[in-house]
Amino acid sequence: MATHVKRELALDLRIERFPYHQPFRIAGHVFTETALLVAEISDGEHRGQGEGAGVYYLGDDADHMLAEAEQVRRAIEAGATREELQELLPPGGARNALDCAYWDLEAKRTGRPVWDLAGLSEPRPLRSTLTLGADAPAAMTAASLAIDPQAPVKVKLTGDVEDDAARLAAIRGARPDAWIGVDANQGYRRETLPALLEVLVEHRVAVLEQPLPRGHEADIDGLKRPLPFAADESALSLADTASLVGRFDVVNIKLDKCGGLTEGLAIARQARKLGLEVMVGNMMGTSLSMAPSYLVGQLCDIVDLDGPTFLARDRTPGVRYRDGMIHCPPEVWGH
Repeated sequence: MATHVKRELALDLRIERFPYHQPFRIAGHVFTETALLVAEISDGEHRGQGEGAGVYYLGDDADHMLAEAEQVRRAIEAGATREELQELLPPGGARNALDCAYWDLEAKRTGRPVWDLAGLSEPRPLRSTLTLGADAPAAMTAASLAIDPQAPVKVKLTGDVEDDAARLAAIRGARPDAWIGVDANQGYRRETLPALLEVLVEHRVAVLEQPLPRGHEADIDGLKRPLPFAADESALSLADTASLVGRFDVVNIKLDKCGGLTEGLAIARQARKLGLEVMVGNMMGTSLSMAPSYLVGQLCDIVDLDGPTFLARDRTPGVRYRDGMIHCPPEVWGH
């Protein structure tokens, strides 16, 4: 991406809120809306957009993202480049929104889509999981039957082995042939994890995401892993990637964690070199968040880009979900 020539730019920042159509529960949290930082960077002729949802468990909420982005307004409007942005801000939702706005602006300036600027092949539809929030087993059975029958299923756990076992038994009974992955969201401890692993093997679960709290990665040492472990909260940025080897099998890239498409692509490529599989996830944004993540997904083994399916409304144009796949039309972003 050619951003060497500095030009004066205009930056517009705003917070937009998107309610969920129903509450969404994971280990330790219940969500009812997503508050997003929307960044627009203009050169007077072209305008690029990006969106950040932040990282709730790091205190990276809408107010924090807006404050961080305002700190670099002067530098951006003086012509700071996307490459310079990586040093101006730490990883997080603010840098994600701004980084993606820079990519979108460059696509419009050059007439080349972001996938081409990033050295990727033309994007293809991707098989994406659909996520079931933690609920009573009967409710999760109904939810598993209501979603696209061709979609892989991702199940949120709460950290209680007995309750989580009942949830998985109900879902596997309703969807005997489905690919199922589970996300513990840091809900387990070293002493409770072996009992969970027995349940996961029994129900043919394909991957376990973030079983232990961030900072407790060493507790995995010496533990037999009968299925792949994916790092989410333990893998915030490129700096974390090398430390995952030997403890995790998969790295889950989220642009809000790592601070944008620029670093997200770097993580995917570095993970491959380290022998890790790659997953792309999301922090429940709109289609404006899914579109750059969709490009990272072109390099991934597992795709979890279902954020807009939880929203009472999405942006137009938006991504589409059909036959177990996510489709991102070029007009959504980055073209």
